[in-house]
Amino acid sequence: MSADDARKFSLDTYRNLLAELTGQGYQVVGFDAVDPASRHLVLRHDVDISLTLAVELAEAEHALGYASHYFVLVTCEQYNPATQAGRDALQRIVSLGHQIGLHFDAALECVEPLEERAASEARYLSALAGAPVSMLSFHRPAQKWIDNPASLAGLPHTYQPKYFSNIGYCSDSRGGWWRGAPLAHDAVKSGTALQLLTHPAWWIDAHRSPAERLADYLERRQQELTRDLNANVVITHEKGK
Repeated sequence: MSADDARKFSLDTYRNLLAELTGQGYQVVGFDAVDPASRHLVLRHDVDISLTLAVELAEAEHALGYASHYFVLVTCEQYNPATQAGRDALQRIVSLGHQIGLHFDAALECVEPLEERAASEARYLSALAGAPVSMLSFHRPAQKWIDNPASLAGLPHTYQPKYFSNIGYCSDSRGGWWRGAPLAHDAVKSGTALQLLTHPAWWIDAHRSPAERLADYLERRQQELTRDLNANVVITHEKGK
């Protein structure tokens, strides 16, 4: 995947991709309904950077009549789902007919056992979204979770064999189709099920490379933080100082 190819990522190209797949007989379904032998397309989004960008993608999908899975971090330096803006974004995504899942960072060092932390994060996210959280995806998954049939805290995950190796899997990780483009995937060629993982940050701003999109995001994030700081912190100066 070249930088020029990555620049082609946009909402229009995403819409066109879905149109191509549905034009070949693919039906968008949830993880719970996917049949490996059918032309089923599961749309998954891991929200690594911005809930605001996730809402934009969710609205575009809703306009097309598609429902997706949005996996959200609760241990993230880039956004906070517990703020008013974060809650509003989650609830907007749910109102558009999409499902909220937990994007879980299993590598995070915590006192809590892994099972307990996953369960508590799922409950917390569910309360924020006002909707059930019944599935998780791993953030930068360790090899031990790839093709692992075990659930975590009673929650199925997106790398279990029935969702990963038993069906096709295609991802835009790092802003490119590093394993090959979806339309060229063996699953699509054979007319079988496909899990399509995309990250909203790569698709919202058209005609930019991944590095350019991140630089733009960082600039806008700095502006947001500055506005918040000015609104919440008042500095007074003592006379003579």
